[in-house]
Amino acid sequence: MYKKILVPIDVLEDALTQKVIPHVECLAKLSNAQVIFFHTLPVASAIVNAYSFGFDEFKDQATIQTEQWLNSLIDSINLPRENLSFSITFGNPRDEILRLAEEIEPDLIIIGSRRPNISTHLLGSNASGVVRGAKTSVLVVR
Repeated sequence: MYKKILVPIDVLEDALTQKVIPHVECLAKLSNAQVIFFHTLPVASAIVNAYSFGFDEFKDQATIQTEQWLNSLIDSINLPRENLSFSITFGNPRDEILRLAEEIEPDLIIIGSRRPNISTHLLGSNASGVVRGAKTSVLVVR
């Protein structure tokens, strides 16, 4: 059914990630799908720190910490390790998720979403932006 599943996550939203994982495990097991976890580091943080520390140093530290977190996540998942991978980038989460989806052409995107609040009503959530912009099926987990 699904050969490739893209799973955008926010490493700062562990509770939301833990709600997504059972869906990922279940759907990936059904057809031995490849699962790609994806995290976007904020550009604003990179720009602010670039002046203080040098962009390369900040990027390296942020990337190292995110890689460690993603490796721990992957180690905790009940799927074959060879079916799991991750990708990290800097940018706007919604835009970067949609860009990666265009590039790798997943059969499904599984994304977590919190209950809407005033900021999501005014600005829109990443999940709603992905649902509107994706060219593939999107499963939103709350």
